[in-house]
Amino acid sequence: MKKIFTFFLAAGLVIVLASPVYAYHCPADMHAIDAALAAGTQLSAADMDKVMELRVEGEALHKSGDHGASVKALGEAMMLLGLK
Repeated sequence: MKKIFTFFLAAGLVIVLASPVYAYHCPADMHAIDAALAAGTQLSAADMDKVMELRVEGEALHKSGDHGASVKALGEAMMLLGLK
């Protein structure tokens, strides 16, 4: 998603600036994973371990500022849980 800012100057010049604004949803994904785990799941032990590993990894990446990698890890966990 990009926001575009347009400025009109007195001399009739137009300046357009594009600023990338990313809407990261790491906290919402972590909450969805936690809610699904609390509600119970029929995952195998191996899949449950993988979900937990991805959840922890996603939170650590989020806290370090690597939101793209966090969204990817959390997305994988959500796919295993059937949330995506």
